[in-house]
Amino acid sequence: MDNGGSGLVIAAPIIVIALIVIASSIRIIREWERGVLLRFGRFDHVKLPGIRFVWPVIDKLIVIDTRVLTYDVPKQEIITRDNVSATVDAVVFFQVVNAEFAVTKVYDWVRATSLQAQTSLRSVIGQAELDELLSQRDKINTELQTIIDELTEPWGIKVTGVMVRDVTLPETMKRAMANQAETERERRAKIINAEGEFQASQKLTEAAEIISKNPQALQLRYLMTLREIGTQNSAIIVFPLPMELMDAFRNVGDAWKKQ
Repeated sequence: MDNGGSGLVIAAPIIVIALIVIASSIRIIREWERGVLLRFGRFDHVKLPGIRFVWPVIDKLIVIDTRVLTYDVPKQEIITRDNVSATVDAVVFFQVVNAEFAVTKVYDWVRATSLQAQTSLRSVIGQAELDELLSQRDKINTELQTIIDELTEPWGIKVTGVMVRDVTLPETMKRAMANQAETERERRAKIINAEGEFQASQKLTEAAEIISKNPQALQLRYLMTLREIGTQNSAIIVFPLPMELMDAFRNVGDAWKKQ
C-alpha cells in the first residue's frame, strides 16, 4: 500500500505538468487570422483557422491578422510641380495576402507599409500640378495605389485602395484662385453676350432684306409698334410720321403758293 501511495504521489505532479503543457500547446486561430509556424527557428508552414497544436519550446506560432487595415497618412506640406505649396493627407487600405512573407521578409509590416505610403505620397504629389491635384483626384489615387502596391508586394502586402482625402492651400493661393475664377466667368459672360449680339445682327439683317422686298411689311410692323405703345401707361407717346406723308404736305404747300 505504501508503494502504491508513493507512486500516486509521484505520478500526480507529472500528470499536472502534462496537462499544463497540453493546455498551453493548444492554440485557436480565428477565421481572419493565419498562423506562421516556426520550428527550431525555421519557417515550417502556415496554419489555417481552427484549433491547432503547437509544441512548446521547439515551435513558435506568430498569428497574422489578414483583415483590411486603414492607415491615415499624416498631413504633409508638399510643393507641387508648378511650385505651389499644399498640405495633403490621405488614407491607405491594405491587408496581408501572404502571411509567410509578412513575417519572414519584413520586420514590422504595418509600420513599413505606413512609411512607404508617406514617401510615395510626397513623390507623386510633387510630380503633379495643382490643377491636376484638384481636378484629377482619381488619377492620382490610382497612381499612388499602383506604386505602393508594387513596393509592398514582396512583403506579402496588398494595397486595396488609396484616397487623397484633403488638400489645403494657403490663403493667398485661395484668393488668387477665386480671382481667376471670377475673371474666367466674366470672360465667358462677355463671349456669350458678343455671340448673342452677333446672332441678333444676323437676324436683323435677314429681316431688313425681307422688308426691303415687301414695303408693306414695314407698314405692318409700324402699326404693331403703335399698338404695343398704346398698351403702356405712358404719358408721352412719340408718334413717328412716314417721310412719304411729309412729302405729300410739302406738295400741297407748293401748290397753294403758286396760286
